[in-house]
Amino acid sequence: MEILAFVIGVALMVVGLAVSIALHELGHLWPAKKFGVRVGQYMIGFGPTLWSRRIRGTEYGFKAIPLGGYISMAGMYPPSPEAASRDGRAGGGFFATMVQDAREANDETLHGDDDAHVFYRLPVWKRIVVMLGGPVMNLLFAMVLFAILLTGIGVQTATTTVARLSECVPTTTSTECAESAPAAPAQAAGIEAGDTIVSIDGQPVADFDEATAIIRSSPGEQLTFVVERDGTEQSIQVTPATIDTEVTAADGTTTTEEVGFVGVGPAVDYVRQPIWAGPEMAVQNVGAVAGIIWQLPAKVWQTGVDLVTGAERDPNGPLSIVGAGRLSGEVAAADSPILNRVAGFLSLLASLNIALFVFNLIPLLPLDGGHVAVALWDGLKRAWAKLFHRPPPKPVDATRLVPITFAVFIALLVMGGVLILADIFNPVSLI
Repeated sequence: MEILAFVIGVALMVVGLAVSIALHELGHLWPAKKFGVRVGQYMIGFGPTLWSRRIRGTEYGFKAIPLGGYISMAGMYPPSPEAASRDGRAGGGFFATMVQDAREANDETLHGDDDAHVFYRLPVWKRIVVMLGGPVMNLLFAMVLFAILLTGIGVQTATTTVARLSECVPTTTSTECAESAPAAPAQAAGIEAGDTIVSIDGQPVADFDEATAIIRSSPGEQLTFVVERDGTEQSIQVTPATIDTEVTAADGTTTTEEVGFVGVGPAVDYVRQPIWAGPEMAVQNVGAVAGIIWQLPAKVWQTGVDLVTGAERDPNGPLSIVGAGRLSGEVAAADSPILNRVAGFLSLLASLNIALFVFNLIPLLPLDGGHVAVALWDGLKRAWAKLFHRPPPKPVDATRLVPITFAVFIALLVMGGVLILADIFNPVSLI
């Protein structure tokens, strides 16, 4: 049964990834079509085509390997220069051939020099909108997932409902109840499991942390607990016992402090958060993931070192899709209530979409951020020419950056390979 649950968890992550990719590409597709760009294909996955259908000039389909996706827009780059088309392969070597291949593939999507339905002819702001549409869809999807998690399901919180009562006051040497140990104040005063603490000494308490703060700050002082029992409120006088506890300061030093103790344990329940809590958590995660992304080469290197040496990996480090699938399987197979497992899966999928959002903003081709950088450079050149009353410059020919794109692709391939190997042989585990 546990193996079946693990497999289901992995399958759910594959489906979740496919949905995330589909939404990402839809984020590119919709504005591109809205701006009149001719889109040849909208594909989810890579490899052989499993199914496709052409609708209004665009082929929509699924491919065999659901680890990515793409749309093909006409005229991503301006037409090839005449000279390049004649001698691009002749003497330039490997990278010159790559540039020419990219130009020829791009030229095949053009319908002549006066073709208006091409990407490179769009105003700069429209090109940026098209390229940012994909990552933004991942961010919005993450916000929706976090909203379902926090507002629809809630956050596990220690509530003010009493779940259990201590029998005695603990000592610094033992938590066991000796015969001579004094009874715990809450039990002695008549508080019962199932009571809900409404207020303490006239101060309303919304959660167990607030109740604990009042109790700990009042050793030896009689407090009036208002509790709700069977639909009615009762007032109970409770005097917290004084116990010694260790307190660790921010600088790491430990001191002993006298605090109050009554001996109640809280019931844990899902508490629904305001609707804006989901978007807030998504934004907070963007900052955390960005902190990982800018250190990605160093973190992948350390992951590789940990793989070779067998050292324990950083649980907050980068993962491959294999690692994400493995964690999803562990969440599904965990010995916990089904709601906990659903919450864990939603959190994992939302975090994956945040990673897709941040990663695709890196200003390097072939990532979306690289295309945004090219559009901004084109806009800067045009603004400069306009400022000095010069003729409009030619569109930026990003095919010249194919060697850099190739190098980035190889780097991503190597880092992805390292992470996949690490996730197989030295995985991060929830157990």
